[in-house]
Amino acid sequence: MSKLSFTTEPLAVIVPLVQAALRQHGETTFSVPDPVAGLGQYAGELTPAGRHRPLSTWVDLADALEAHCLTPYQSAPGRIELHYRLYGRLAAPDAAGYSARGDWARVDKLEEPIFLLTLIEAVRRVNPPGGGRVLALGVNAGRELDVLALAFPERRFEIVGVDLEASALAAAQERYPAATFMPLDINRLPQESLGTFDLVLALSLLQSPQVRQDVVLAALHRHHLTPSGGLVLGFPNARYRDGFLSYGARLLNFARPDFSLLMNDVTNARRILQKYGYKVFVTGKYEVLVTGIPAHLKTPTYLEPGPP
Repeated sequence: MSKLSFTTEPLAVIVPLVQAALRQHGETTFSVPDPVAGLGQYAGELTPAGRHRPLSTWVDLADALEAHCLTPYQSAPGRIELHYRLYGRLAAPDAAGYSARGDWARVDKLEEPIFLLTLIEAVRRVNPPGGGRVLALGVNAGRELDVLALAFPERRFEIVGVDLEASALAAAQERYPAATFMPLDINRLPQESLGTFDLVLALSLLQSPQVRQDVVLAALHRHHLTPSGGLVLGFPNARYRDGFLSYGARLLNFARPDFSLLMNDVTNARRILQKYGYKVFVTGKYEVLVTGIPAHLKTPTYLEPGPP
């Protein structure tokens, strides 16, 4: 395994050396100035220990080179040892579908801190009343429904979940026995029997090729939202690489993230909701959330984590 050591070298020199070592060995170890020694400095600024870079820089570099950044350790005073290892299993967890027996069932998005905090903020913006109705489209096993109790610990809701994967619906029903889960195509939601809702969640769903975003949003607005109801729509901006959440949507044959399709989907959703009279907020990182609330409503002020 290669042994590299960097002190004042610019990142443009470091990257090709680390990349070459990864390609040759599949992993590499190298030492750099301890980020703690440069706290408060900007990345690249010189310190007595060398050129400062925060730990997040090294984690980002590892992901950009399609490698895990293993746990660093202090190798000498003022220095740390970094160990990169190329990603192994590269198949996406949803490659085989969304069955409760597949890899997708292992994914818990609420374990990603930015998504967790951003989703709490989004549902608080919609501010469904206690006893109100919540519709989760593409609910799968229902893990993201846990956000309701986190955002509103004193409130209870009537939850309806919709999905086409029977095994996932069974898992959701086991997780939320008091909720109602049904196999429905979101392109053909029944108007009267489904009723209206105070909050609609559609996470990682509307970008699917089988979904007509304009048709779905029109149906939700006209038939399934109360006058004070709102929506939280999620658009993925990441992919999983050997269990690691890698930032940025990828197009086929593109080495780096390309945001063309993501921006088109988000912009289109924002335009449609504004046309229907909603105030729209766009937030998030690994999953971009588009939140729409009726324009006549005041935006809640209690958006920080913790009880409202």
